[in-house]
Amino acid sequence: MPYKSRKDSTLPLLVFVTMKSLARIIVSGIILVYVFVWLISATTIKLKVDTLYYSTVSDMVPKETLLKLISEELTPLRVMNEEELQSDFDWLESVTNVSLFDPRSLFGREIPGIENYHTQIAVAGKGTDITNLPMESPAPTDEQLMNQEYDQDQIEQANGKEGENIKQIDKKSVFIYHSHSWEAFSPLIKNNQSSDPASSNEKVNVIAIGSKLQQELAKRGIGAVQDKTDTTKALKEKNWTYYESYKLSREQVQEALAGNNDLQYLIDIHRDSQPRAITTKTINGKQYARIFFIVGKENKNFEKNLAIAKELHAALESKYPGISRGVFVKTKAEGNGIYNQDLTERAMLLEFGGVENNLVELYNSTEAFADIFSQFYKEDVVEVNGGN
Repeated sequence: MPYKSRKDSTLPLLVFVTMKSLARIIVSGIILVYVFVWLISATTIKLKVDTLYYSTVSDMVPKETLLKLISEELTPLRVMNEEELQSDFDWLESVTNVSLFDPRSLFGREIPGIENYHTQIAVAGKGTDITNLPMESPAPTDEQLMNQEYDQDQIEQANGKEGENIKQIDKKSVFIYHSHSWEAFSPLIKNNQSSDPASSNEKVNVIAIGSKLQQELAKRGIGAVQDKTDTTKALKEKNWTYYESYKLSREQVQEALAGNNDLQYLIDIHRDSQPRAITTKTINGKQYARIFFIVGKENKNFEKNLAIAKELHAALESKYPGISRGVFVKTKAEGNGIYNQDLTERAMLLEFGGVENNLVELYNSTEAFADIFSQFYKEDVVEVNGGN
């Protein structure tokens, strides 16, 4: 019998000990990941059950997926859509909504709180990172909208003589609307008890920002139409839920486009749910409610609308450093994913300020955006209308 050295006899034991240590390291690593994510989600982002997006399976499956599948069986369909079918297409991500290059798409379904971080930062403004991503507001309750008291002094002071001596522009090329018109601001509601204020009063919710923007654009020779639909009321009349608010605003946009061939630019105005420290910036001694852009990834105009958002962000930052929080991209996994931006190649969703911004700060930012947008418009209109 051959001699078995002491070294040989201890080898299996060493392998066992090494494997056991490795297993402990792996388990410890997994536990640390869970604890880390829990700490982030518990301290920097409020989980909102109301903001979860529910939809049918047909809504969640991109049209490109259906086209690919059906065209495999129908040759005429494949021939008619040859160009679309030849484009780069990620079957795994389309069918499973999991991207091999983004671990959040997998762990977001398994680790509590991580789903809040799905939003992609296309361009980060100053201070923007994964801990202060946009937070969508929940639908208001009936009790929340009742018996509200407003700060009339602040409203009158901020509005001043707005609306007087503003030239009327016959050609309307901008459509301003509000998919979540109830989104309001705490400083304007005296008896507000909610951390996410809502109101049907158009002087204290985002409709006020749209009205101000319409006036500022008119001063610069740009005609705009504003839709002031009370979204909460309209949804109830149709017996629709909060999750169908973009379906409602889509009808408004389509009707506006059908009735006016001059409309080229769509601006959906919202406000964020983040606190004042994140949504406010002092520039040259003047306070502004910070702005950011949301671009839906699930539509044919994604690249063109993303390019416009990036261009406006850069122009804003050049003249008003720090006013923009950046450009964010959302898919259906964390929101509507389309935001009516498939209806034109010049569509944007703008968020002005947050729950704690006052009307002066909001109006300062509206003026700043109108200033930058008017410059962009004058350069872009040559391309849109051939200089006419």
